[in-house]
Amino acid sequence: MRTRTAPPEAIESPYAWARLVVSLMLMTIGGVGMYSITVVLPHIQADFGISRSDASLPYTLTMVGFGLGGILMGRLSDRYGVIAPILVGAAGLGAGFMLAGSTGSIWAFNLWHCLLIGAFGSAASFAPLVADSTQWFVRRRGIAVAVCMSGNYLAGAIWPPVMQHFIEQAGWRQTYMGIGAFCLVSMLSLVWILRPRPPAVNLDARSAASNRTISRFAHEVAASDPSRPLGFAPGALQGLLCVAGVACCVAMAMPQVHIVAYCGDLGFGVARGAEMLALMLGLGIVSRLASGWISDHIGGLRTLLLGSALQGVALCMFLFTKGLVSLYAVSALFGLFQGGIVPSYALVVREFFSPREAGARTGTVLMATLFGMALGGWMSGAIYDLSGSYRAAFLNGIAWNLLNGGIMIMLILRARRGASATLGTA
Repeated sequence: MRTRTAPPEAIESPYAWARLVVSLMLMTIGGVGMYSITVVLPHIQADFGISRSDASLPYTLTMVGFGLGGILMGRLSDRYGVIAPILVGAAGLGAGFMLAGSTGSIWAFNLWHCLLIGAFGSAASFAPLVADSTQWFVRRRGIAVAVCMSGNYLAGAIWPPVMQHFIEQAGWRQTYMGIGAFCLVSMLSLVWILRPRPPAVNLDARSAASNRTISRFAHEVAASDPSRPLGFAPGALQGLLCVAGVACCVAMAMPQVHIVAYCGDLGFGVARGAEMLALMLGLGIVSRLASGWISDHIGGLRTLLLGSALQGVALCMFLFTKGLVSLYAVSALFGLFQGGIVPSYALVVREFFSPREAGARTGTVLMATLFGMALGGWMSGAIYDLSGSYRAAFLNGIAWNLLNGGIMIMLILRARRGASATLGTA
């Protein structure tokens, strides 16, 4: 498939914004793979005659496939453009849901969820679209990434009630078949808008330094050499970002995964906890958009540090909050504070690494955040089993959050030193 490279004037053009809307739609469609199993879990448990833990395994395998597939899909995007992984994703979701809906074996169901729906389906509609969005915007890159990544939260808001409606009408198997057909047709209908390759736009350090209106973070980006980003070997900086991604998401997982059970332990009932979780995720969209606007003014590293600091504050507030109304309030604040953290990693990758590696490096760092969510959810439960309360689990989350903040402070200081040295010799 032949694609052309867009001219530099396409940056932040009407086409770039239209492309962003299409990316949001594709991520919302592809996100069905992450949320479908939570809706059909009781139905497959009854249909296959398995335990609740066995019925939960497809979700874990889907997330494993999603994380590992993100790296592969990112490399595919770097080499052939974003249209290639989206075509793979359309085929993966289409075939995966149809095969999973028709299988008579839970093991085959697990395989299709991990391989086709996770690794070759939803993963293709996540990291490649995020990396692609960073390359069509300069001044509004932060808000563009935030809009694109909101598709992940929109999928969580839209797909569960839609699926539940059709499951009640036709059953889970027919619903899976219909989802597979819808993903295939809708994604193939939208993907052609993404055919042009991103423009090649470079920011020259000296011209940037001579612009009095440019912000400090832009000087820092301009001063960084992609072959030695922030003075590190590229692999070393990526490794640090992966550690930071794990750390912040271990902390993030504590309330998100356990708020329902926590409310049950406090005597408020699991229904109240489910409402608090919905409140967190809903305000997470607001947080992502607001953080995108903020990052356009202060950069990805500082936005990450701000989000990490505020997330730490919210975790500390959970330690001293026991009332129902106050828990709703703290849950709302947690949603407002944490939603912009993960998108900021994509901005940092775009700011300090070569654009030619954006897909693979974004996929790798985002995989680390997914691993952090999985580790944090399990670790908090294990700490609860050992201690008999969630207090120690909250303290564990705060400790991981401090690790994330420490890494961000170190990277910001290195970026400032690099920018000062460049300006001094300009």
